Amino acid sequence: MLGDAYVAHAREVHDWPYPDQAIRNYAEATQRLTGGSERLPAIEEPEIHPVTDDRVDDWRRFFDHDAFVGVPEWAACYCLTPHPSRPPDDDPPHWTENRETMTGLLTAGGAYGYLAYVSGRVAGWVNASKRSNYSRPFQPDDGLDPDEVIGVTCFVIASPYRRHGISARLLARVIADAPGRGARWVEGYPFNSATDNDAHNFRGPRSLYDRNQFDEIEIRERDTIVRRAV
Repeated sequence: MLGDAYVAHAREVHDWPYPDQAIRNYAEATQRLTGGSERLPAIEEPEIHPVTDDRVDDWRRFFDHDAFVGVPEWAACYCLTPHPSRPPDDDPPHWTENRETMTGLLTAGGAYGYLAYVSGRVAGWVNASKRSNYSRPFQPDDGLDPDEVIGVTCFVIASPYRRHGISARLLARVIADAPGRGARWVEGYPFNSATDNDAHNFRGPRSLYDRNQFDEIEIRERDTIVRRAV
């Protein structure tokens, strides 16, 4: 298999510190990430939909083929990282295991998010789960009921659709739907270090939250908690 052959090559030629499974995931990602990489000059108005059971297959196809074009080293994530999973010292799982775990969370209510469609094709995703569904960096000890706070932990926009305002539309939908989901607050966690790299801005840039009237709550080592009432 490709993954095993790539691991053997890496061990023979390179002095890489990564576990075998991480190398295998990378190699297999280079084959399955078949989406476009060139930004489109213009797009149609996006449609935003929550990931209900009938859209889970769309979500899977997006992460299988489009989400991480250009960054195959991230392609095993399937946006599972913010959620409780394996201890950090465990070997990483195969990417298909992460896909199935996150699929289970989405269908069972342990995770929640939205897809942006452009001309019928999935162009982007936002993870907008409740705090109660997340692991420690997204569970600050501030006395708020974790079931009343939506945490925006990740935007993933496919390369052709970046810089067309899709993240802003996704965030607007999160805010609009929040009261109906029983939330009183929406929170974000933008990184403190500015970057022009769209993929590395996956928490959303601070300017996006500032434009949407989020208040600065706490500056941490890597990120800042921002929040607004809904």
